[in-house]
Amino acid sequence: MSIQEVAPERLAELFHHYQQALAPEFACDTKSDTEPWEHVPSQEKNRMIAAARLALLELTASNHLREDVRRFFAKPGEAEWGC
Repeated sequence: MSIQEVAPERLAELFHHYQQALAPEFACDTKSDTEPWEHVPSQEKNRMIAAARLALLELTASNHLREDVRRFFAKPGEAEWGC
C-alpha cells in the first residue's frame, strides 16, 4: 500500500488507537487517552483527521522530492566523466 492509498480517517483512527494503547507505558491517565474512537467528539476527530491529511500530504511530497533528486544522479559506476 502506498501513502496515496492511506485514508486520513483511517490513519487518525489508528493513531488514536496506538496512542491509547501506549498511554500506560508513558504514565498517561487522562480521559482522552482511554476514550474509544467512537466516543471521541466529532470536532476532535475532525482535527485529528485534518492533521493526518496534512501529514500524508507532506510524506507524499517529500517522497516525490526524493524521486526527483534520484533522477538527477547516476548510479554508482554509471557516471560519465568529461571536461
